[in-house]
Amino acid sequence: MTAGTPVARLSRATLDGLPPGARTSGPRVDPDALTIGIVHFGLGAFHRAHQAVFTEDAAAAAGDTRWGILGVTGRSDTVVRQLQPQDGLYGVLTRDAHESSLRLVGSIRDVAWPGDRSGDVVETVAAATTHLATLTLTERGYPLTAEGRLDETAPGIPEDRVLVARELAGERSAEASHTPFGLLVRGLARRYRQGGAPFTVVSCDNLADNGAVARRVVAGFAATLEPGFGDWLTASVSFPSTMVDRITPATTPGDHAIAEGLLGLTDAGLVVAEPYGRWVLEDAFAGERPPWELAGAVLTDDVAPYETIKLRVLNTAHLLLAWTGRLRGHATIAEAVGDPELRELARRTIDDDILPTLVAPVGVDLAAYRDAVLDRFANPALAHTTAQVGSSGSQKLPIRVVGTVLDRLAAGAVPHGLAHLVAAWIALAARSTLPGGPALDDPGAGELRARIGGPDALRTDPASAVRRVLAWVAVFPPELAAHTGFRDAVVAELTGIEARLASASTTRSTA
Repeated sequence: MTAGTPVARLSRATLDGLPPGARTSGPRVDPDALTIGIVHFGLGAFHRAHQAVFTEDAAAAAGDTRWGILGVTGRSDTVVRQLQPQDGLYGVLTRDAHESSLRLVGSIRDVAWPGDRSGDVVETVAAATTHLATLTLTERGYPLTAEGRLDETAPGIPEDRVLVARELAGERSAEASHTPFGLLVRGLARRYRQGGAPFTVVSCDNLADNGAVARRVVAGFAATLEPGFGDWLTASVSFPSTMVDRITPATTPGDHAIAEGLLGLTDAGLVVAEPYGRWVLEDAFAGERPPWELAGAVLTDDVAPYETIKLRVLNTAHLLLAWTGRLRGHATIAEAVGDPELRELARRTIDDDILPTLVAPVGVDLAAYRDAVLDRFANPALAHTTAQVGSSGSQKLPIRVVGTVLDRLAAGAVPHGLAHLVAAWIALAARSTLPGGPALDDPGAGELRARIGGPDALRTDPASAVRRVLAWVAVFPPELAAHTGFRDAVVAELTGIEARLASASTTRSTA
């Protein structure tokens, strides 16, 4: 290829024309041979680097071609524009400190944006040849109240409940759904009306007992509608819980350049991931499923211990390093964990505040898992930004941190490392109001800033600011807010953070 020559784009046609020496692998199945058996909602990078890979490997290992995926995007049609011209093909660029490798994946056989293809998605969910829906929606995608019921006032929910009711009444509509769950439940409603073959909904989001959470959302849509539909959901649709684990940072121009050099083609759908990947699923499927265990997934009767370990160790340490790292000017998680003080803070928090709350499944060494997590974070090839990891704190804290805090308080111990985590979140949010301050990507940003009262409030009356933040019942339960020991610990940690930041600012200004 000469300088200035346009590089062809990945597709079935260009893939077939690659020379034998191309430095890549896959797809491991013939994409054209796959029929759609799974609908996936939330077609982001994580699904493409995780469940889609496991699914292709399972299909290849079993020689079973029934498990192609219809990928449904979110609000934007960006992924459709990335993958449709590529016939659903894309690469997973696996990177570590030493090398990069590229694997092509062909398990996604169709991509749909609900804005113009909701009718197709409904029909596919209802089809007898479709057996599962998988979900990666993030915490934001589960519209539940603090009491765990469907939030009927959440954006799009009233409109989608009307569409579900119309579907149950026999009205087939191609009108666009407003939410992923609204679209899924429309498909389930049609499936029910067409004879109700068993179906499984697999949540792959970082939520404790994520299967039960997904069930509550679906049941909320069915409540007050046709009674038979609710009965069918209870009897014929299962919601197994899962634990998913693979670090998948945003793809950078540098990643695209590496992949293009390996493949000799451009790939608009490229995703980047670490070498590690794990999937643990509750063995509670209503109907047929891919043989994911042949691809290395773990099938178990109880996902909870694996799920709790991952949420409390990996996800909590991720937040801690993201927020403390941003306060120290670290752009990536690798930079943050490479800071000796922050790595020690993360290790100490895991050891003192988190591991005492965990019960390890047979064969799991918690200390070894801790070390492996910190080593994975240190992978310099993954540009996983502290801003990306630290986003949506008001939604992540209740799921990833609050339960651990309550467990330690119940045991008579104040978790100072987790108090530092909360204090760092507050300090970072306060600075987001300053000119040139860090951006705060959080749906609760306005509420959080109002409760803090601005950077001056942290200097003049940090105790009152902490009291107001901990009184935010959407994030912290009343028993935590009322615990004087934890509140005092957050104030002490926040005071220390503010003093350090002030000292660093003075040092810079006098340098």
